[in-house]
Order: sequence, then C-alpha cells, then structure tokens
Amino acid sequence: MIYGYGRVSTHAQALTRQEDVFNRVGINERYRFMEKMTGTKANRPQLDRLMDEVREGDTVYIESLSRLGRSTKDLLALIDNFNAMNVTLVSDKEEINTSTSYGRMFTTLMCALAEFERDLIVERTKEGLEAARARGRKGGRKPKCEKEVRIALSMYDSREFSIAEICRRCNLSQGTLYKAINLRKMKVGAN
Repeated sequence: MIYGYGRVSTHAQALTRQEDVFNRVGINERYRFMEKMTGTKANRPQLDRLMDEVREGDTVYIESLSRLGRSTKDLLALIDNFNAMNVTLVSDKEEINTSTSYGRMFTTLMCALAEFERDLIVERTKEGLEAARARGRKGGRKPKCEKEVRIALSMYDSREFSIAEICRRCNLSQGTLYKAINLRKMKVGAN
C-alpha cells in the first residue's frame, strides 16, 4: 500500500503543495494523513494513525523531510521505526528513498540540516527580540484601550448583547473580553 503524510505548522498554512505531490504519485485520499501542527511535537494524531496503519512492504511518501519533523533525533527515530517495519519512506523534495543505503545515509544528513535550519530560525528570532528590547520596544500585541474595555463591560452587564456582538462592536477578541470580565470578578471578590 502507498500512503502519504502531510503537515504544516499552523492553521493559516495550506497543505496544497503536499497534496499535489500525492496526486502526482497517485495516492488515494483514504491513505493520506494530513495535519496542521508543529513538527516539534512528538504526539501528532495523524502521524500516530499512519504509524498504526502501515505494514511491512508499504511505502510512505512525504513532500520533504521537514514535513515529517524538525528534530534530527525524532526524524531518525521515525525513520528507524519505518525501517524496522520494512516500510519504505520516500521524500519527494530531497529525492530520497530509504530502501537504498544511499537513501538512508542522505536522510541522516538531511535530518541534521533540517534541525540546523530550525535552530537558526529560533536563534535569529531571539536576537531580533533582544535588539528590539535594547531599543525600548516590547513584543506582543498593544494593550486594548481601557475605554473600549469599559464600554464592552457595560454592554455585557446590560445583557442586551451577545459576546460576539460586543466583541465586534468594541473591536475586542473574546479572550480580551473574558479576561476583563474575570479580572473585574476577582477585584470585586477581593473587596
């Protein structure tokens, strides 16, 4: 059987490029395991389902090694699991096929490079945040105007508006509104 595993890190990203690979290879949609979740998490539901389903002699296609995971240790563990099960892993982008000794060696090198790339991104992000802080800038969202929050709380107290309506009219997220409501309850409870 031929399977496909696809993953993107966030819900805003699309799986279309990976689906194109699976369409080209001819993988039936029933045998595609797709998820939107960071590759650094060890527990990924669709990957777990795939690992439970594959059997000896099967082949698993991925668009690239970075879709399978970002940590060399985890990637190598997954590849070792596939090898122990006699399941071939094929990476389209890197043109790797783990059924060959060259493919296994190249996979090890690519895993190390994927982890190195991820570490560089984390390092550059930290450096950028430190540079911004040194210039007096803070990260994160700007706090909402207290006036908007007060209006939202009075609308909430009137019981005439839904949460969604209050948030839309005051340009607040539900989380911000609930946080203000809970903060007010804590203040009242402390008095």
